[in-house]
Amino acid sequence: MSADPSWMICEHCDSVFSRTALLPGQRAECTRCGAVLARGGRMSVSTHFALSVTAALLFVFTNTLPLISIHMEGLSNEVTLWKSVEALVTGPIVPIAIVAGLTTILVPLLQILLLCWLLGFAHVGCVAPYFRSCMRMLEHMRPWSMLEVCLLGILVAIVKLSGMLDVHPGLGLWTLAMQTVLLILIADKGICGLWDDLEGELT
Repeated sequence: MSADPSWMICEHCDSVFSRTALLPGQRAECTRCGAVLARGGRMSVSTHFALSVTAALLFVFTNTLPLISIHMEGLSNEVTLWKSVEALVTGPIVPIAIVAGLTTILVPLLQILLLCWLLGFAHVGCVAPYFRSCMRMLEHMRPWSMLEVCLLGILVAIVKLSGMLDVHPGLGLWTLAMQTVLLILIADKGICGLWDDLEGELT
């Protein structure tokens, strides 16, 4: 039995509300717990798909290009996201390396792959295989993607090290910033609109 599209349910307190058309910039909030139920002006499936493909390309650049370059007394070194995780693995803080690799590399990669999978099919008007499982995985992974925390940490490190060393931001840092913004845009609650867009195909 499918849900009635004229109603929406708050995922936090299970309150039921009638669905109302929202203008761009508007949002519907639960009167019971204050959670955001929906936002107006949601991007189209084609826009989501294009941004997902862009995020996939940026992911490759982020993990191959240097985030920062360090110079001191004729010596230089470039740090990439992979190298930073590898450096933690070889040290005594392996659990931190696992968490860092999970939250900054693995989870964002899975998010991008799932988004491209779901939106690629939705772009041509089809439901992706294992649609429900993929949507639930996206929802569960959202809190574990911490690219913005990683970006903030790198910026703090640049400021701290600049007083002792010659530190310069690399191209990887810019691609990381753009990838972070894109994932915030396409992996937020707006992706849940696929349930409504593909309702006829899911039944």
